[in-house]
Amino acid sequence: MSKILIHNATILAVDNAHGTTPFAGDLLIEDGLIAAIGTNLVPPDGARIINGRDRLVMPGLVNAHTHSSETFFRGRYEGMPLEIWLLYAYPLLMNDPIGKRLLYLRSLLLAMESLRNGVTTLCDDFFDPPAHDLDRLGTVFRAYEDVGIRANVSSAAMNIHTLDALPFARTVMAAELQSLLDFGPPMTAEAYVDFCKSAFDSLHGRAGRVNFMIAPSAPQRCTPELMAACMELAIEKHVPFHTHVLETRTQAITGHALYGKSLIAYMRDLGLLRRNTTIAHSVWVSDEDILLMGQAGVSVAHNAVSNQKLGAGIAPLRRLLDAGVTLGLGTDGVSSNDTARIFDVMRIAGLIHSVSGPEYDKWVTADEVLRMATIGGAKTAMLEHITGSLEIGKAADLMILNLRSYPFLPFNDAAKHLVYAENGSSIETVMVAGQVVVENGRLTTVDETAVFAELAELVPAWLEEHAELERRNSVFAPAMAEIHRRAALAELPLHRYQGDLPFHGTPVRRG
Repeated sequence: MSKILIHNATILAVDNAHGTTPFAGDLLIEDGLIAAIGTNLVPPDGARIINGRDRLVMPGLVNAHTHSSETFFRGRYEGMPLEIWLLYAYPLLMNDPIGKRLLYLRSLLLAMESLRNGVTTLCDDFFDPPAHDLDRLGTVFRAYEDVGIRANVSSAAMNIHTLDALPFARTVMAAELQSLLDFGPPMTAEAYVDFCKSAFDSLHGRAGRVNFMIAPSAPQRCTPELMAACMELAIEKHVPFHTHVLETRTQAITGHALYGKSLIAYMRDLGLLRRNTTIAHSVWVSDEDILLMGQAGVSVAHNAVSNQKLGAGIAPLRRLLDAGVTLGLGTDGVSSNDTARIFDVMRIAGLIHSVSGPEYDKWVTADEVLRMATIGGAKTAMLEHITGSLEIGKAADLMILNLRSYPFLPFNDAAKHLVYAENGSSIETVMVAGQVVVENGRLTTVDETAVFAELAELVPAWLEEHAELERRNSVFAPAMAEIHRRAALAELPLHRYQGDLPFHGTPVRRG
């Protein structure tokens, strides 16, 4: 592998020694790893030398939670809470699965946009109903392998009927509509684990950077047997147990309605709060929930943009951080966010939590947000020993930004510039495992123009088919709207949800 010396740069390591304080120096890359960091390093024979003057070198960003299956729905939906939006982005009534070429291009497009915007690692909670197919999962792996990104990829599972995972659903939905939702026998825990073991055997570790992770969709959507089997395998394989918990108020009602306790307490009782546990969202968590999460050492992927677009609420970041919960940042899918840019999530996360109350010394800081976007995200992916910071022996997953650009002039504080001013426009070079995948702002691994042309040719017809699917599924919208309304009116033990989150502080009560 080639050797690269980045000379005389401003380095932002996000390591234990320097944190988010930049320093001047050189960085040597050999065999895809960071071999040395220092000053006046001597370039080895044959090394490529990159002039780092007026350049910032920092770890690549980590997208801790996204869904490649939404990539073609950019700019398609708005003004819908999650329970209604799901009808259109993840329809109950389905067509045949997307064709393999479009499946490849859809995954490729997400990775291309990610790399162009400094994301070197993504966690793709890939959902591909109606069945788990190793060849189709392999198509996603191949796209990420080809483009050069680091990725954790799941084949998300659920085996509880949608209507049995929602409060009020069987009551509010007409019987004739319920009869349309016959999905056949549910998948068993044994069948899913067998599939996952096959994925580990044939796909895990492809190109040394594309891995398989375990992803039961949510505790209310999976049987205890399935979740227990998933956790056992996740621990055995040292990969995340990646799931969705308490994204919306409806889900907060769900736990109490179905189990007589919060979904976090339910997971605790099932032994599902572990170091391997990565929770997407964690918006409607109580103080008791947060205590359990911190004690267990779980991680949370905070989706600041998606949560606002779907009206889910504002996650209590300060309380989660204070409890010892590891925080990463996720875009969520491109449909509920409309970009794959973690820089957007950083800015929103840095701003929105300032509404948490008058105690401004508790507001989330730019340094904390930057850590979430890098080493925090790597920890949620259980990849902190590989990526997330610039340290000797770690993979050379990094980006180089031009400091002679609008977001950095005049240059004051690196973390604040990156969180509040940068949007990816200053990126010149991106590397993954020492391979230059973006140079002079252009991808080196794929022909962007050719990919865009093929997408323009193939996607419109597929979207026409999807529009018909949306019309078919719209018959369920009134019932989902009523579920959302009833959840908004239902009583919760709301004293548990107060603290740094005034969004929850003025509940609508029945009567």
